[in-house]
Amino acid sequence: MSKEENKIIRRRLRNAYASSIISISMVLLLIGVATLLIVNARSVSDYFKENMQLSVLLKQDVTEQQAQQYQTSIETLPFIKGAHLVTREEGTAELEEMLGKDFLAVFETSPVPLSLEISLKADYVEPDSVAIVRKALSASPLVEEIEYQQSLIETLNANLAKISLVLGVFILLMLFISFVLINNTVRLNVFSRRFTVHTMQLVGATRAFIRKPFMAGAVVQGLLASLLALAVLTGVLFLLRSSVAQLFAVIDTKSLLLVGGTVVVCGVLICVISTYFVVNKLVSLDKDHLYY
Repeated sequence: MSKEENKIIRRRLRNAYASSIISISMVLLLIGVATLLIVNARSVSDYFKENMQLSVLLKQDVTEQQAQQYQTSIETLPFIKGAHLVTREEGTAELEEMLGKDFLAVFETSPVPLSLEISLKADYVEPDSVAIVRKALSASPLVEEIEYQQSLIETLNANLAKISLVLGVFILLMLFISFVLINNTVRLNVFSRRFTVHTMQLVGATRAFIRKPFMAGAVVQGLLASLLALAVLTGVLFLLRSSVAQLFAVIDTKSLLLVGGTVVVCGVLICVISTYFVVNKLVSLDKDHLYY
């Protein structure tokens, strides 16, 4: 075989190796996204629930000092995530923005009472729990009325349950497809070197000896593909962070490290396992089957 032919073969092998790494990294990117969704599913759900608010309207004669004392007292309750006092000035400004200044001009005094915007802890954003919370808050003589959108809470919980189910099925399907694609990519890469394996067998090489360089290559291939996938995933998250910064507040460093570790482990394990079985199959083939 001439030097030119050797160069062509080496170039083809390099191109095939690079293509397999890119293919595997794209599949690992899907695994990374799936893991990110799984790890942060509860956090995202809690984020939406805790951003729903109850409006506690206080009686017209309640002073701002009394409202502040009431706010301090309810902030210690176990189901309260946070409470914000809406002053008469703030309430009037919001009402003017909605209805216009002319609408409020007919009133001698501001009809807007003091109120509290309350966010609950996620575990209490359920129809039954909200009813208990409403009863507890209404016990104060300062409270005139409590407004909350029960239908919205019921819809949110129902949709989150449906989304979780669909997301779970989708992630399982995606992981299965990812395993199949990576396995096929590794099989093609190893199978292209079947004649090298056969030559090693002819000179008396054992299965373990033949398998060793392939397994080492699989580890390197898995690591390279994992790092490429993590680089792409990091870039995507960085670009999305500017547009959905509030939602990304629920994603902490611990979950990102878990996602990174999962991608690396999956990449290496799938490459190694696939390579192991493919090489074992190759060393079992007779010469006649090498051409099919």
